Amino acid sequence: MFTRHTTTLFAGLILIAATALFAALASGSADVSIADTVAALRGDASQQIRTLVLELRLPRALTAFGVGGLLAVAGVLMQVLLRNPLADPYILGTSGGAAVAALLAMLLGLSSVVVDLAAFGGAMAATLLVFSIAHGTGAWTPTRLLLTGVVLAAGFSAATTLLLALSPDQHLRGMLFWLMGDLSFAYEPARILWLLLVLTLAATLIARHLNVLARGELQAAIVGLPVTGFRYLIFIAASLATALAVTSVGVIGFIGLVIPHLIRIFVGSDHRIVVPASALAGGALLVIADTLARTILAPRQLPVGALTAAIGVPLFLLLMSRSRLNR
Repeated sequence: MFTRHTTTLFAGLILIAATALFAALASGSADVSIADTVAALRGDASQQIRTLVLELRLPRALTAFGVGGLLAVAGVLMQVLLRNPLADPYILGTSGGAAVAALLAMLLGLSSVVVDLAAFGGAMAATLLVFSIAHGTGAWTPTRLLLTGVVLAAGFSAATTLLLALSPDQHLRGMLFWLMGDLSFAYEPARILWLLLVLTLAATLIARHLNVLARGELQAAIVGLPVTGFRYLIFIAASLATALAVTSVGVIGFIGLVIPHLIRIFVGSDHRIVVPASALAGGALLVIADTLARTILAPRQLPVGALTAAIGVPLFLLLMSRSRLNR
């Protein structure tokens, strides 16, 4: 499975991720030297530096890595589930349901904990609604599921626009930042990192089944794969990962769409490689984007979702252009 090429890829991704995390600790509106950052990690720095690096920047950087990895792995799973290279974690309306529920909680002036719970409940409810409608009275197909998700996502988008139009001015800025991705209050990375680790390990262990299912349901059934149950498993895992990501930092696009494409260009479609490589690359990309969001106009912060879109759009167009030229 591991060739010299893939070993080099993983070594490079680990180096990029480690460098991105260290840069996130050393960068910000308050300058911290490399020596002070290393000293803080070792526990030798002053109390002020340790608080800045270990209690403020480190949890945010780890949250960014965890969310980016979750979105990338969820993107891989959704593309297998729908057998569509344009599928991403938000395509089934998960983010739309979370946005509507969270904005309603914000509009009512509820606490941040209630907003998070509302976003998670809205994300899962939207996913279940899409699945229920797509299933109907018979078995659902990837095409039917995709179309249902797109239509309901458009409805959620209209509801989100209406809520923003009705919101008072003092709530509007916070709502907009949440909709475009905001890691300002992301200081509990443990649950995200644990889910990323479990999901990545589980998806890697069943990667052979993912490879078979990606070739078509008929081939999967021929080799004895329980297609229906396996699709349910993929659906639940991808939805849970997406819901937790949206609940934690808001809506951040393009990572789940672009990263799997980028990895497949280098290593092909073997999910034993694609899944862990996507987790590393997605995490590193969001850490880099969040660091740029904090430092470009420091002390002001930009919504990180806008930067991932700014990075993702030209990269995706480049990938599509390359794919067309290679035909």
